[in-house]
Amino acid sequence: MPLSSQFKNLYKPCDMKMEPNDMKPHTNKSAYKEAGVDIDAAADLVENIKPHVKKTNRSGVMSGLGGFGALFDLKDAGYDDPILVSATDGVGTKLKIAIDMNRHDTIGIDCVAMCVNDLVVQGAEPLFFLDYFATGKLSVGMAEDVIAGIADGCVQAGCALIGGETAEMPGMYAAEDYDIAGFTVGAVDRDKIITGDNIAAGNVILGLASNGLHSNGFSLVRKLVGEKKQFGYATPAPFDGDLSLGEFLLMPTRIYVKPLLKAIRGIGGINGMAHITGGGFLENIPRILPKGTCAHIDAQSWPLPPLFKWLKEIGNLTDTDLATTLNCGIGMVVVCDADQAGALTQSLTEDGETVFRLGEVVDDANEQVRIDNMKEAWAI
Repeated sequence: MPLSSQFKNLYKPCDMKMEPNDMKPHTNKSAYKEAGVDIDAAADLVENIKPHVKKTNRSGVMSGLGGFGALFDLKDAGYDDPILVSATDGVGTKLKIAIDMNRHDTIGIDCVAMCVNDLVVQGAEPLFFLDYFATGKLSVGMAEDVIAGIADGCVQAGCALIGGETAEMPGMYAAEDYDIAGFTVGAVDRDKIITGDNIAAGNVILGLASNGLHSNGFSLVRKLVGEKKQFGYATPAPFDGDLSLGEFLLMPTRIYVKPLLKAIRGIGGINGMAHITGGGFLENIPRILPKGTCAHIDAQSWPLPPLFKWLKEIGNLTDTDLATTLNCGIGMVVVCDADQAGALTQSLTEDGETVFRLGEVVDDANEQVRIDNMKEAWAI
């Protein structure tokens, strides 16, 4: 998609908008730079990210725009009676590990994943994504790594990166610090929205494996690692011989969009989905369950990954701590008709997902999630 004018507007440094009279004396530009805001660096970043943004192009993106916003054509994207679905999220203190390790190439994937995984649980296809990147002092190379990761996440999710904001804010952030946030819009035809209202006793609960911690629980993790002086992000992970602890913790959040959309459209039978983020099983699954139903889960139906056992050990965490703070190895829960569970499992597996049959939905007016056998399955 042509980027010559559109992204000069959409990727613009915050607080760098000048009135015509302000642009006359050359000294204004240097004075702004002396104040800590480098317009030239921001312009270089725009040029550098164009190839990354271009690879996210998809049907519906309207090109050749020079305005302050980007347009998207829902009809061109193939929708007849669309309902828009939106989501926004950040990455949390996982960013601190990326900064400490000076590794910024995957954190953008996390930003996209946290947004688009929230869309797909309602049956929505992510259409486009916008990012917000703020830092104390703009490093073009580092910012390009972050935005390249965002573009990679958009490719994985099948959505277009159509704009963003670059904010250089000395005094608000330390020079080496930055924050990112994302915003995504998706669509689903009105008669295909997945709400959870159709969940009923006898439905099967499937779990899709996570890719590590994803982007939750890092304030706890950083506290535990900081308290154990023998561990550092550069040291080998005590539970994995191939990666450093930092590399393992920075494993990017898995994006489930394409396999789930294929299963929804090709097989059906999915009545509800829950993205397992902050709050774990005990807070996220009830968000989709009708009143009077309970998700009955057997903790022995999937292996607790070694990372979570290690965190439980060094933090002296309870099983309830794990179930309410971390994903425990399951990043997405799918509730489906029992007669479609096999076909859905096969489809998702063929598309690269690791799928576990976690349990089933039962009638229960007293609790909405019951996890049996945690003591045995999560023993250290």
